[in-house]
Amino acid sequence: MTDSGLSADQKKEITARFARKNNAIACRQIATTLIPFALVWYLAIESASLENALAAWGLTAVCIAVLCLFLLRIFVLMHDCGHNSLFAKTSYNRAAGFFLGVLCGMPQYVWSKNHAFHHATNGNWDRYRGPLATLSIEEFNELTPAQQIRYRVLRHITMAPIGGFLYLIFNPRFTWIKGSLALLAFVARHKWHAPSRSLRSIANDFQPRYWQTWKDYQHMTANNLVLLTIWVLMSLAIGPALFFTIYLISLSFAGAGGIILFTVQHNFEDSWAADEEHWDYNRAAIEGTSFLVLPAWLNWFSADIAYHHVHHLSASIPNYRLAECHRTYAHLFEDVTRISLRDVPKALRNNLWDRHHQRITSVERVTQGVDGNMTVSEPYT
Repeated sequence: MTDSGLSADQKKEITARFARKNNAIACRQIATTLIPFALVWYLAIESASLENALAAWGLTAVCIAVLCLFLLRIFVLMHDCGHNSLFAKTSYNRAAGFFLGVLCGMPQYVWSKNHAFHHATNGNWDRYRGPLATLSIEEFNELTPAQQIRYRVLRHITMAPIGGFLYLIFNPRFTWIKGSLALLAFVARHKWHAPSRSLRSIANDFQPRYWQTWKDYQHMTANNLVLLTIWVLMSLAIGPALFFTIYLISLSFAGAGGIILFTVQHNFEDSWAADEEHWDYNRAAIEGTSFLVLPAWLNWFSADIAYHHVHHLSASIPNYRLAECHRTYAHLFEDVTRISLRDVPKALRNNLWDRHHQRITSVERVTQGVDGNMTVSEPYT
């Protein structure tokens, strides 16, 4: 029995019962996502050509809002492909994951490898600090007052769209371009000094900063080349101004939604956050991961990622079985923290790690001593 109260046999039973993939369901999810996504894009383009400017931009804004929701769903389905949990066949997951990754701007193969590390270390805050790079109270104390203000401002909910832009649009392109230029410069320089060496031999000596293997780089390159081709074709078809207005806004806000959802599923008041010595995988799923109580329509657009405690208990369970699994084993998940939409802003303020109590907390729950350092001021429940 683990600290979470969940036995190994119970976890094995849950996985065996619900980690069943169904290609028909997966295909239906893909179709019911991509077809309306394309239709909304078409409506957004057509609405911009209405003679009444107010009506045009009003309808376009509505379309962009709906596109954000579909992009959020596309990202979660891509995420499932990375876990090999959407389709029954690995090759289907790889193909769908690549295509969905192009649509949401993320090289899926590389992202999935990094995301797997998060799952392997969930709740171990010595090894993984989440998308907000959460500092411990001691680390926060070492910052200057200006740095502390900057730390808090950058993690405010209003900054999420900027984070979405950087995460889905800028960083994947920038790192690929910068890494590619570094690779070309390295090969050119060494070829100049050793003309007889093959390009492959020289490239194999390159020590990249932005990818781990050549397969990573190949996937990054394929994703970016396909995406950039789509950018060019769409710009030629409807004009770059209209295309990038719709594209940048919708993807940035979709990314913001994804960052917010992911963060509050791990950063919330008294979320269990252990160090290496005290870490337990199952306990992290139950006490260090939240259950977002969302309306049915938002659960659909987020592909039930709100049942995040089940997902972290076993990432092999498909999104279309998470809710049923939660209902079936509700008695095991009574201690999982529930977070509603109205709780999200408050949850996001919990961006400090109290290593001593193995909990996530907020600046509001710590006090400043005479030495200027923050210490825990409220007992934990």
